[in-house]
Amino acid sequence: MDLTQKSQIVKQIALDLGFNHVGIGKAEFMEPEAKRLEDWLNHSYHGKMGYLANHFDKRVDPTKLVEGSKSVICLMYNYFPEETQKEDTYKIAKYAYGQDYHSVIKEKLKIYLELLREKFGAIDGRCFVDSAPVLERDWAKRSGLGWIGKNTLLLNKERGSFYFLAELIVDLELDYDHPVKDHCGTCTKCIDACPTEAISPDGYVLDGSKCISYLTIELKDSIPSEFEGKMADWIFGCDICQDVCPWNRFSIEHREPLFEPSEELLGLKSQDWEELTEEVFRQVFKKSAIKRTKFSGLKRNITFASTHQTD
Repeated sequence: MDLTQKSQIVKQIALDLGFNHVGIGKAEFMEPEAKRLEDWLNHSYHGKMGYLANHFDKRVDPTKLVEGSKSVICLMYNYFPEETQKEDTYKIAKYAYGQDYHSVIKEKLKIYLELLREKFGAIDGRCFVDSAPVLERDWAKRSGLGWIGKNTLLLNKERGSFYFLAELIVDLELDYDHPVKDHCGTCTKCIDACPTEAISPDGYVLDGSKCISYLTIELKDSIPSEFEGKMADWIFGCDICQDVCPWNRFSIEHREPLFEPSEELLGLKSQDWEELTEEVFRQVFKKSAIKRTKFSGLKRNITFASTHQTD
């Protein structure tokens, strides 16, 4: 079996498991990405996410995560919902509508790795889904799944950006895919729409310390007063730069039952959020990524949004 045949099988198994797109990159030191990451960290764009400065060598070299690795298999899993929140409510990012993607996709990755081992014999590898020092968007770009847009998210020409990214780093040699062309052109919709001006004027650089997703999830301190009236009712994450992106007109509804939002969640109105109790929080978000903020963090966000309404 040659490398091309092997790679076709690797991709087909992933598609059969429900992944939407698969690409393969060569496991090697990421020189241009290392320089870009170092510059980004030096500008303190990571805010108080100190962990992003840790394990720098592993972030830019997959062979330090999996010894002897030869390939990074990159996968995309759709989460675009059929139904969204109503108008009169505080907003949460669409990726958090259903069950926590970490556990849902990690299980699929474990099955995927076992199926590859059944097919090709002993394979040393590790599964990753937004939980280790892996530059996911850069690997997705390297493996031809899309380009990194001006909003710094991976954009796929066929289906936009409402996807989770995941990786298998393995010691299996395969055919490697190549990056695709950037199709953002002269568009500045994401830059113009960001209420906190987190995206640089020319795009492609995000000041994470100004991003609403950072402010509502990662930041554990009080939200700085400079963002009063700029949160646009978001209380967990933010989809603004994705919602305005023209490429997301091609988004299609996902087919993952575990990502379906509960009627209870979609039915919450602003007053319901403001009166949310810890008991209801635990009940509604028992298996949700929203648990990351904890009840106290979510209440902080709701209070900030309710007392500092968008101008």
